[in-house]
Amino acid sequence: MKNFIPLFALMSTLLLGACDNKPVVVAVPSEPVTVPGPAGPQGATGSQGATGTQGATGSQGNQGNEGLQGMEGSKGKEGKPGSGTTVIVVPPAPASSSSTSQ
Repeated sequence: MKNFIPLFALMSTLLLGACDNKPVVVAVPSEPVTVPGPAGPQGATGSQGATGTQGATGSQGNQGNEGLQGMEGSKGKEGKPGSGTTVIVVPPAPASSSSTSQ
């Protein structure tokens, strides 16, 4: 620890002394710049290019989604009364228990 402070002072002096130099400026000669001249006359028109080939047929599109259910229709007109004939509708017979076997 005795020698640390004098050694630090000596190193600081040397390092700060090395930074005292001024940088040297070197003048680099510039290259001459060429300036383009005026434009020349327009050239002749080129010939027509070849016709291209026809492209391939596209693939079939995707199938559309299912549509929504329609609205309920309007109520029909009331029917006319019958001409003396009575129609009897017989409900279907219930299924017998023997036909529903496990």
